[in-house]
Amino acid sequence: MRIAHCLQHVEFEGPGFFRPCLEQHGYEVCTQLIPEQGLPTALGELLLIMGGPMSVNDSDPWIEEELVFIQAALSKNIPVIGVCFGSQMITRALGTSVTPSVEFEIGMVPIELTKEGQQDPVFEAMPRSFDVFQWHGEGFELPEKTVLLASSEQYPVQAYRYGTNVYALLFHLEIEEAGVQVLSQQCSQDVVRCGTSPDLILSKTIPALPHMHACAARLIAHLTADTQ
Repeated sequence: MRIAHCLQHVEFEGPGFFRPCLEQHGYEVCTQLIPEQGLPTALGELLLIMGGPMSVNDSDPWIEEELVFIQAALSKNIPVIGVCFGSQMITRALGTSVTPSVEFEIGMVPIELTKEGQQDPVFEAMPRSFDVFQWHGEGFELPEKTVLLASSEQYPVQAYRYGTNVYALLFHLEIEEAGVQVLSQQCSQDVVRCGTSPDLILSKTIPALPHMHACAARLIAHLTADTQ
């Protein structure tokens, strides 16, 4: 069976809806909590890099070790998805800095596809503008040799593609209802900071889940197409 390694950084931000999508395509999803368990001993056939409340600019040794692991995956042309903190790690691995933003995005936020995004095999079926689930306070510029797919008012780079099989997403297509609830509990200070509430975040997210999950399924189908 093909292996999809899922690099987790906290217990409460796992693969979510990506897991059943990958299993449907014949992958075993192996999760690893990197700060405590370290990195996988092999790259596997696909790599998921999930979110977390930490910063890629923190001094923890495991961050630099994970960056080297990601760079190895990129050099081997392995399909990679980076979500939120994971997208920031890909960005750092490609040599571009990640910086704090004045605006903290939380909950459902509209993004707009670029011309290239509207032609991308994953996003071409999406409306030009649609809402996605966000939870971050840092952003980045577009790395060299990448294609900008989506932007928002506060974050000019919301999604980009590197080559044909590396996707960096500042937002969470994989989030599920339980994930929204636990994220609101574990990061309650962010909820207060943004002047919202867990119930409001959840009520706005639930109607959008099928739409986001359909896009997540297309992303997995695209990245696994040549291995079926």
